[in-house]
Amino acid sequence: MLAMQYRITLPADYDMKTIRHRVETKGPLLDDFSGLGLKAYGIRERDVDGSPVHQYAPFYLWTAPEAMNRFLWGPGFQGVVRDFGRPSVEHWQGLGFERGPAAGTVPRAATRHAAPVPAAADPASAVEGALARLAERARKDGVHTTALGIDPRGWELIHFTLWEESAPPSEPGDRYQVLHLSAPGLDALPTGRRW
Repeated sequence: MLAMQYRITLPADYDMKTIRHRVETKGPLLDDFSGLGLKAYGIRERDVDGSPVHQYAPFYLWTAPEAMNRFLWGPGFQGVVRDFGRPSVEHWQGLGFERGPAAGTVPRAATRHAAPVPAAADPASAVEGALARLAERARKDGVHTTALGIDPRGWELIHFTLWEESAPPSEPGDRYQVLHLSAPGLDALPTGRRW
């Protein structure tokens, strides 16, 4: 499993209806994309849920690297590049994935929490602790799905959680509205730890 996200920060006066229309018309195009576990079409709006910016920030879970490559070099991502410029694409090796009690619902919100692995910390212990927190989070009311990944280049852990409704106030990290969920390979995403 691979996790991926690009975050496109938009001008403060940008009409977010444009992004909503984009997702409404183009979102379903990935509803049957082979190798895609899920894509959450997330947005942040300035002054909503504490966001300082307008942002379009879809998050992906891929079942295979070949599928991610097909997307990045294909027409879908080229449309993003054409319309917004080439964004930096963050990606993480998947460490764990869990379904929550609300897995059968349509998620409306997401949280993203990035946490560095301290230089003095044992990476294996840090990952074990993060996997334990992932399992705890998966049991919370309202959780659709939750995933954990790591970028060993910068030693950063990423926690991404989809929620049935608005995210609980106690959850750390950035909050997103989810406008659409493409999940053609949701059942192909292996649950539990991936190492």
